Amino acid sequence: MRIAFVPIDNRPVCYQLPKMIADMDSSVEFFIPQRDWLGDLKKYASTDCLLDWLESLNNIDALILPLDTVAYGGLISSRRCEDSFEEISYKLSRLKSILLETGAKVYAFSSVMRISNNNVNEEEKVYWADYGVKIFEYSYNFHKLGTQETSVPKEILEDYLKTRKRNFEVNKIYLEWQKEGVFDTLIFSKDDCAPYGLNVMEALELEKLGGLVRTGADEIPLTLLARALKKEVKVCPIFLEPECKGLVSNYEDVSIEKSVLGQLELAGCRVVSYKEADVLLYVNNFRNQQGEIVMKRDTEPFSGEWQRPEKPYMIADVRFANGADNAFVHKLFDAGLGENFCGYSAWNTSANSLGSLICAMKYRKGFDENFKRLQVVRFLDDWAYQANVRQMLKTPDKNEIVSLMKPYEDVIRRVLNVDFSASYSFPWNRLFEVEVELS
Repeated sequence: MRIAFVPIDNRPVCYQLPKMIADMDSSVEFFIPQRDWLGDLKKYASTDCLLDWLESLNNIDALILPLDTVAYGGLISSRRCEDSFEEISYKLSRLKSILLETGAKVYAFSSVMRISNNNVNEEEKVYWADYGVKIFEYSYNFHKLGTQETSVPKEILEDYLKTRKRNFEVNKIYLEWQKEGVFDTLIFSKDDCAPYGLNVMEALELEKLGGLVRTGADEIPLTLLARALKKEVKVCPIFLEPECKGLVSNYEDVSIEKSVLGQLELAGCRVVSYKEADVLLYVNNFRNQQGEIVMKRDTEPFSGEWQRPEKPYMIADVRFANGADNAFVHKLFDAGLGENFCGYSAWNTSANSLGSLICAMKYRKGFDENFKRLQVVRFLDDWAYQANVRQMLKTPDKNEIVSLMKPYEDVIRRVLNVDFSASYSFPWNRLFEVEVELS
């Protein structure tokens, strides 16, 4: 099978991770554009290079396509890009011609522009540093209460609403393409959601118009990569805190149970009973509220017993957002993983963890070297770094991180019975993400 994959941007989880997943299946020929064509925290993607690359593809069976990357230069750029609706429409007309000519099944997604509840403008327009929380409150109250009162300056609010309207109108173009048969699958993703907001209103409107909306963002290309592999896997979800599966994760607007079921369905899996399952999906979910180590949001760690199952199994560790539950990982390692282990993830949001985990499970061929390499990276990033070493660093220092990661590397070598040498970097020059390279 020949699969082409356009990443959202050049982050390791967007660029490196899908390649490692595809490498596990030797029957897949995987095509991905040059990394330097993609956007980062401040740079927009080269849409001309990406369109040329798409045009050059031959005999592709499936194309995974984040539409924000072509329309705006990336997911982050979609909130900052100053291009007019007309300028974006011009780029999209060329894209549509390419997609109609390629003959591939196109698995696409576009984001419903997020509204972050903070004054951090790292991924937003400059004015978010002063008015982010107030814009969030305006959005929340407009949807919930119908009120428009706000202390946000008029010109700033008008600029923000103009950007939202442009992106929403672009999303309606994709709905028309869907009706014309351009896409095999089209997803509208809700990123960093609250129960109310302009983004929630837009998502509801897109659903009324026939759109398929899912909570999440960064993991959606991986979920679509799983969907492109036409192999149904029967999965039984098992919640380690079953009485709490109705609780809602941080940055999401649906229960953890609905998030699990939605990710499985979109990835082309069928939810079945324990007896019927090909693979068990253990979800280390939270009690009361989801924790988040870096944000100092505590929660009760896993305190139950863990026994390695006899059936093939994978683990979504979502008790904390953006990092592993140390208590659970220690019990997991103490019990041993076994050759029926099909993967682990504790990457960022619950949806991020689930989508990447399920995709890797579908491409896994066995407990071989490619699978082990992927798991080494996942444990080094999600457990060693995010849940532990990140808290010891004040700046993204790639020299300091080496000695701090060494004790965790030794544990992972023993648990996975694999030898490796790891190097680390901070491609976006911030602590939020680390790049792990193995040799």
